[in-house]
Amino acid sequence: MRSPKRFLAYGYLAALLVFIYLPILVMMAMGFNESPNYQLPFRFSLVWYQQLSGNEILWRAGRNSLLLAASTTIVATVIGTMAAIAFSRYKVRGHVVLQLLLFPPMAVPWLILATAMLICFYYTGIGRGLHAMLLAHVALALPYVIVVIGARLQSFGSELEEAASTLGASAWQTFFRVTLPVIAPGVAAAALFAFGISFDQFVTSYFLSPPGVTTLPVEIYASIRKGFTPEINAISTIIIIVSMLLLLMVSRFYRFGGTN
Repeated sequence: MRSPKRFLAYGYLAALLVFIYLPILVMMAMGFNESPNYQLPFRFSLVWYQQLSGNEILWRAGRNSLLLAASTTIVATVIGTMAAIAFSRYKVRGHVVLQLLLFPPMAVPWLILATAMLICFYYTGIGRGLHAMLLAHVALALPYVIVVIGARLQSFGSELEEAASTLGASAWQTFFRVTLPVIAPGVAAAALFAFGISFDQFVTSYFLSPPGVTTLPVEIYASIRKGFTPEINAISTIIIIVSMLLLLMVSRFYRFGGTN
């Protein structure tokens, strides 16, 4: 017979999972409901997916979001990896202050950061557009990338790198054959963070997008203001399924949470 504590623990966990996933499940289910007004009884239909396939505005916004997220992931991961290695392996003057400066961008509300970037880009001539959004997304993702990869670097000492250098390996050979394979799970996690932050970024994209150029979150917001359509449920369901599959593949490959 199970103890009351065990029963309460399972009940608490079940309530927590329901609280997190119930809205998502309802949204996904309504993407397959024939009624445009979410009326019951539920009638299974793919009509909203058919309409979504012909919605050029949403697909164009989705392509912009994917392009931005992929570019942000590459740039932020490369720069963030180099910065994390510099912070971890080289004690430059003022590195403590520089590391502390990573945290305010994660704590300051994105609305304030977006306003500051809009003003800065306006006065520096950068302006608005996909290039400005890329700069903003990289700036927002970099602190997360550096912190995640830095934590991975702290989990192993520099003995292996010193041994490789002693045996005659160059700095690049040491990085690609020793350091990078060890920190690969951290780099993968940081890249996922960067991709998620960029793809989900609404505030800075809304501020920095010129007329005629939008990302998916901005277009979804604009569509909701005009009147919610189940096509939003359909494209959201596709994004959730692709995201979960990507997370499962990466976690399976790198065994997140395991002994390796």
